[in-house]
Amino acid sequence: MTAGPASPPGARLAAVLRELRQRTGLSLTQLANASTYSRSSWERYLNGKSLPPRSAVKELCHLADEPADHALALLDIARTNRTQDAPPARGTHIRERPATGTDTPPPASDAAPGATAPGVSVPPPQAPLPTTGPTGRRRAHVVTALASACAVVIGALVLLNLPPAHGRQAGSPSPSPSAATGPLCRRTACQNRDPITTRCGAEPLTLAEHETATGAWVQIRYSRECGASWARMWGAVVGDRVEITTRGRHGSHHSAQVSNRKEADTYVHTLMSVVGSGASVRACFSPAGGGAKECVTAPAG
Repeated sequence: MTAGPASPPGARLAAVLRELRQRTGLSLTQLANASTYSRSSWERYLNGKSLPPRSAVKELCHLADEPADHALALLDIARTNRTQDAPPARGTHIRERPATGTDTPPPASDAAPGATAPGVSVPPPQAPLPTTGPTGRRRAHVVTALASACAVVIGALVLLNLPPAHGRQAGSPSPSPSAATGPLCRRTACQNRDPITTRCGAEPLTLAEHETATGAWVQIRYSRECGASWARMWGAVVGDRVEITTRGRHGSHHSAQVSNRKEADTYVHTLMSVVGSGASVRACFSPAGGGAKECVTAPAG
């Protein structure tokens, strides 16, 4: 992503990220140590010089103990407003850290040859000693013993140099990911409830997306875990309305209207409607100044 002056959506995202960082109480260096991304990368993200990846936003929200949906929505809006795609900015450094939650460590074959713990010096490999005869066998045993001792020392140094887990005392068990971040309702229990407070909006699918004649965007969102769908709108003005209609056994109708400047600068969303797999979901946009209603339809799941 190109560096440079932030667009208005990018500036709003940067402001939210700075607020989240302040809530963590971490300096930039501490934030880099507690996350996957380097200090220089966080400096660009927090100052709006470039847009962060979704994983960086999720990590910061996790450290601030804040649901990520709002910040991710602002990231979606900022990306939508970009005029063209660009390659990642130079200098984005990703730290190699143990996997946490959604992070997946690289395969062992991808590791750099000869990689060692910071500050540990390992002598270059020596030519193999002859192993024929009693003297050769004794030398081989000595070399094996020394190699084992070095491995133990290096392993201990690696453990000592690993950064402590943020917000968790040593020795305490790690919380279950599903219990910590999973949705708070499923299917019929989600009917007429908010997707954010129930955590159904954590990792939703976008079933359909439509740009209206006024420049507003409408999305149909769906959570497989919750079995429910809702509509989301951004780039709108005060008075614009979005509504969602579902058919079937749990057919329902929900709407949301932009009522203030803050909602116009970010987004609004409807309550959830429970839908079965393949059921039809319809979202419609009604402009504040009147005019034709614009609708988009998609099957759930």
